[in-house]
Amino acid sequence: MSNNKRSQIITQGVQRSPNRAMLRALGFGEKDFDKPIVGIANGFSTITPCNMGLNELALNAENALKRAGAMPQIFGTITVSDGISMGTEGMKYSLVSREVIADSIETAVQAANMDGVIAIGGCDKNMPGAMIAIARMNIPAIFVYGGTIKPGRYKGQDLTIVSAFEAVGQYTAHKINEEELLEVERHACPGAGSCGGMFTANTMSSAFEAMGMSLPYSSTMAAEDDEKRVSATNSAETLIHAIKQQILPRNIITRKSIENAIAVIMAIGGSTNAVLHFLAIAHSAEVELTIDDFENIRKKVPVLCDLKPSGRYVTTDFHQAGGVPQVMSILLEHGLLHGDCLTISGETIAEILQNIPKIPHKNQNIIRPWDNPIYAQGHLAILKGNLSTEGCVAKITGIKNLEITGPARVFESEETCMAAILSRQIRPGDVVVIRYEGPKGGPGMREMLSPTSALIGEGLGDSVGLITDGRFSGGTYGMVVGHVAPEAFVGGTIALVYEGDSITIDAEHKLLQLNVSESELADRRAKWRPPELRYTRGVLAKYVKLVSTASQGAITD
Repeated sequence: MSNNKRSQIITQGVQRSPNRAMLRALGFGEKDFDKPIVGIANGFSTITPCNMGLNELALNAENALKRAGAMPQIFGTITVSDGISMGTEGMKYSLVSREVIADSIETAVQAANMDGVIAIGGCDKNMPGAMIAIARMNIPAIFVYGGTIKPGRYKGQDLTIVSAFEAVGQYTAHKINEEELLEVERHACPGAGSCGGMFTANTMSSAFEAMGMSLPYSSTMAAEDDEKRVSATNSAETLIHAIKQQILPRNIITRKSIENAIAVIMAIGGSTNAVLHFLAIAHSAEVELTIDDFENIRKKVPVLCDLKPSGRYVTTDFHQAGGVPQVMSILLEHGLLHGDCLTISGETIAEILQNIPKIPHKNQNIIRPWDNPIYAQGHLAILKGNLSTEGCVAKITGIKNLEITGPARVFESEETCMAAILSRQIRPGDVVVIRYEGPKGGPGMREMLSPTSALIGEGLGDSVGLITDGRFSGGTYGMVVGHVAPEAFVGGTIALVYEGDSITIDAEHKLLQLNVSESELADRRAKWRPPELRYTRGVLAKYVKLVSTASQGAITD
């Protein structure tokens, strides 16, 4: 008799007969009851190109698990297409879906007493949602990324989904005509896979590889390439080994391994959303982590990769240049990784990287050598000040000016701000404030990709600041500050900003300041009243009741 959880339960007393009867209906034979039952959390859907290729990976994993002597059980999880819902009410469900994914995986796996799980995901919230569940359950698990989309091409330039958003601003500013706008739209997304720059999906997949929960090189493969399917097979085989050896997620997801992940996020120029997600993952794994830890790591780690959105190259280029293992090897050589961290294969990080060159290949420009970084320090800075006493997140690379002081242009929602941008009401030197878009206020903390891309497209990316208690897409860049906490809905200072107030964003000194006297702020605070709930029924209403501040990862448990 094996030691797996399910076989122990189904052979106990009166439970044996009905449990076995149900499993026989699924195709179990007499010898199968001693095999480990392994869940395949399949994020397949035709809602988004990010997830449209996942079912094939799930079937590859299923076949590999059967050959390895397990009994695989496929079940579905949801997804929200951030790119399709961006700029609409639907985007309010994006961050909520992280929690739904985590809860659904935990529910399916624990209800069936599975012995392990392989999670397969594509769009942005699939990764953190799955990892939150994996950390909670602490049974052998591995994550398989669905893969990145290949770049579109138009007029000799690589395109991503962000190109389409920026083209809207270019069209508004009369830099391109309607036909060119349509051609960018037609060519931006040529097939299956997650958004092609170092946006949130590719950031999180890369971070999971760095953390040891995915196989080497798997995080940057193209969704449509054969190696992605081979990787799914190899991942299933690795999971069986982990089940036999009882290599558990909390053996892998530790303070040290999360520090490794954050170091890689900084080196590759990853998404601001990684801050929010790793705070939540750490919470689920019961690892102590604060928003200030990101700033401490940022100071030590240079940006080594020239990747979109602020750089030139896409993730398929990064993969060909050596991918995450090449970056990790450089960081390990210079004492910025913990080489003793365990990975899902049973090897340590140092063992996996032992044959990877310490210097990137010279015939590429994507990964820079240590002595020639893109930027000397990381790009995700934690700013504080009277506008964000709990901290907020700024992406400070790829911009010309690290400090701006200007008049506040205040908007109570993303839509009203977008209308002002498209009608050319925003001027150089303005500081745009979008509030009541936080975890509770939105609810759901929408991403402000449409406004930021429109500003970039109009040529205002270096001269206009933007702050919000909402989030930003991984495709956002410019003088932007998100996750402002406390948020407006709970009476944070961002709720007290008046039109025309002076605001300072100082990335160099990590400051976000409303230049108004304390006495005036006290008077405004006394007059402020919380707004009515936008939703009183359904999942968004539940979310408002449960969700924490962004500085704690917008967690719900």
